[in-house]
Amino acid sequence: MIGFALLTVIALVVFDVPVRGSPGALLLGTLFYVAATTGFGQLISTFMKTQVAAIFATALLSVIPAVNFSGLLVPVSSLSGGARLTGLALPPAWYQPVSVGAFTKGLPFAELWPDILVLAGFALLFLVLSQLFLRKQEA
Repeated sequence: MIGFALLTVIALVVFDVPVRGSPGALLLGTLFYVAATTGFGQLISTFMKTQVAAIFATALLSVIPAVNFSGLLVPVSSLSGGARLTGLALPPAWYQPVSVGAFTKGLPFAELWPDILVLAGFALLFLVLSQLFLRKQEA
Protein backbone atom coordinates (compact mmCIF):
# COMPACT_ATOMS: atom_id res chain seq x y z
CA MET A 1 0.00 0.00 0.00
CA ILE A 2 3.00 2.27 0.44
CA GLY A 3 3.80 1.75 -3.24
CA PHE A 4 0.23 2.70 -4.14
CA ALA A 5 0.46 5.86 -2.04
CA LEU A 6 3.78 6.86 -3.62
CA LEU A 7 2.57 6.17 -7.17
CA THR A 8 -0.62 8.13 -6.53
CA VAL A 9 1.38 11.10 -5.23
CA ILE A 10 3.65 10.91 -8.29
CA ALA A 11 0.61 10.81 -10.59
CA LEU A 12 -0.90 13.82 -8.82
CA VAL A 13 2.21 15.95 -8.36
CA VAL A 14 4.66 15.02 -11.12
CA PHE A 15 2.28 14.14 -13.94
CA ASP A 16 -0.61 16.36 -12.83
CA VAL A 17 -3.14 13.54 -13.23
CA PRO A 18 -6.01 14.13 -10.81
CA VAL A 19 -8.25 11.47 -9.33
CA ARG A 20 -11.46 12.47 -11.09
CA GLY A 21 -13.59 9.67 -9.69
CA SER A 22 -14.02 8.18 -6.25
CA PRO A 23 -10.78 8.14 -4.23
CA GLY A 24 -12.49 5.80 -1.76
CA ALA A 25 -13.25 3.31 -4.52
CA LEU A 26 -9.66 3.52 -5.74
CA LEU A 27 -8.32 2.94 -2.24
CA LEU A 28 -10.71 0.06 -1.48
CA GLY A 29 -10.12 -1.52 -4.90
CA THR A 30 -6.37 -1.30 -4.38
CA LEU A 31 -6.63 -2.83 -0.92
CA PHE A 32 -8.58 -5.81 -2.26
CA TYR A 33 -6.29 -6.10 -5.30
CA VAL A 34 -3.21 -6.24 -3.08
CA ALA A 35 -4.95 -8.81 -0.85
CA ALA A 36 -5.92 -10.88 -3.91
CA THR A 37 -2.43 -10.86 -5.41
CA THR A 38 -0.87 -11.65 -2.04
CA GLY A 39 -3.35 -14.49 -1.62
CA PHE A 40 -2.46 -15.80 -5.09
CA GLY A 41 1.23 -15.79 -4.15
CA GLN A 42 0.41 -17.58 -0.92
CA LEU A 43 -1.68 -20.16 -2.80
CA ILE A 44 1.16 -20.88 -5.23
CA SER A 45 3.59 -21.10 -2.29
CA THR A 46 1.57 -23.89 -0.71
CA PHE A 47 2.50 -26.16 -3.63
CA MET A 48 6.21 -25.28 -3.81
CA LYS A 49 9.06 -26.70 -1.77
CA THR A 50 11.33 -23.63 -1.83
CA GLN A 51 10.84 -19.89 -1.70
CA VAL A 52 12.75 -19.41 -4.95
CA ALA A 53 10.45 -21.84 -6.76
CA ALA A 54 7.40 -20.07 -5.31
CA ILE A 55 8.61 -16.65 -6.45
CA PHE A 56 9.42 -17.92 -9.94
CA ALA A 57 6.12 -19.80 -10.30
CA THR A 58 4.09 -16.86 -9.04
CA ALA A 59 5.79 -14.49 -11.46
CA LEU A 60 5.34 -16.89 -14.36
CA LEU A 61 1.71 -17.70 -13.55
CA SER A 62 0.65 -14.14 -12.83
CA VAL A 63 2.66 -11.61 -14.83
CA ILE A 64 2.46 -13.17 -18.29
CA PRO A 65 -1.30 -13.88 -18.23
CA ALA A 66 -2.00 -10.56 -16.52
CA VAL A 67 -0.23 -8.57 -19.21
CA ASN A 68 -1.73 -10.53 -22.09
CA PHE A 69 -5.30 -11.07 -20.89
CA SER A 70 -6.18 -8.42 -18.28
CA GLY A 71 -6.90 -5.57 -20.64
CA LEU A 72 -3.51 -3.92 -20.31
CA LEU A 73 -2.68 -4.42 -23.99
CA VAL A 74 -6.03 -5.46 -25.46
CA PRO A 75 -9.42 -4.72 -23.86
CA VAL A 76 -10.94 -7.81 -22.22
CA SER A 77 -14.21 -7.03 -24.02
CA SER A 78 -12.50 -7.62 -27.37
CA LEU A 79 -11.07 -11.00 -26.36
CA SER A 80 -13.01 -14.14 -27.22
CA GLY A 81 -13.24 -17.72 -26.04
CA GLY A 82 -10.56 -19.00 -23.72
CA ALA A 83 -8.60 -15.75 -23.79
CA ARG A 84 -11.61 -13.86 -22.44
CA LEU A 85 -12.22 -16.46 -19.73
CA THR A 86 -8.54 -16.38 -18.78
CA GLY A 87 -8.65 -12.60 -18.53
CA LEU A 88 -11.77 -12.59 -16.37
CA ALA A 89 -10.25 -15.24 -14.10
CA LEU A 90 -7.44 -12.87 -13.08
CA PRO A 91 -7.62 -10.00 -10.56
CA PRO A 92 -5.88 -7.44 -12.84
CA ALA A 93 -8.81 -7.57 -15.27
CA TRP A 94 -11.07 -6.38 -12.46
CA TYR A 95 -8.65 -3.85 -10.96
CA GLN A 96 -7.92 -2.02 -14.20
CA PRO A 97 -11.49 -0.66 -14.55
CA VAL A 98 -11.28 0.60 -10.95
CA SER A 99 -7.98 2.35 -11.60
CA VAL A 100 -8.95 3.81 -14.97
CA GLY A 101 -12.44 4.66 -13.73
CA ALA A 102 -11.15 6.54 -10.70
CA PHE A 103 -8.31 8.36 -12.43
CA THR A 104 -9.43 9.18 -15.93
CA LYS A 105 -13.13 8.49 -16.36
CA GLY A 106 -14.33 10.12 -13.16
CA LEU A 107 -16.57 7.22 -12.20
CA PRO A 108 -18.30 7.28 -8.81
CA PHE A 109 -18.19 4.43 -6.29
CA ALA A 110 -21.64 3.31 -7.43
CA GLU A 111 -20.23 2.30 -10.82
CA LEU A 112 -17.04 0.71 -9.50
CA TRP A 113 -18.38 -1.42 -6.65
CA PRO A 114 -19.06 -4.55 -8.78
CA ASP A 115 -15.38 -4.74 -9.76
CA ILE A 116 -14.34 -4.10 -6.16
CA LEU A 117 -16.65 -6.87 -4.98
CA VAL A 118 -15.07 -9.32 -7.45
CA LEU A 119 -11.61 -8.31 -6.19
CA ALA A 120 -12.75 -8.97 -2.62
CA GLY A 121 -14.01 -12.37 -3.76
CA PHE A 122 -10.63 -13.17 -5.33
CA ALA A 123 -8.85 -12.18 -2.11
CA LEU A 124 -11.14 -14.35 0.00
CA LEU A 125 -10.96 -17.29 -2.43
CA PHE A 126 -7.17 -17.30 -2.68
CA LEU A 127 -6.65 -16.95 1.07
CA VAL A 128 -9.17 -19.69 1.90
CA LEU A 129 -7.70 -22.05 -0.72
CA SER A 130 -4.23 -21.34 0.65
CA GLN A 131 -5.32 -22.39 4.10
CA LEU A 132 -7.07 -25.51 2.81
CA PHE A 133 -4.07 -26.70 0.75
CA LEU A 134 -1.41 -25.78 3.31
CA ARG A 135 0.27 -28.93 4.54
CA LYS A 136 0.45 -29.26 8.29
CA GLN A 137 3.98 -29.39 9.66
CA GLU A 138 4.94 -31.79 12.39
CA ALA A 139 6.12 -30.13 15.59
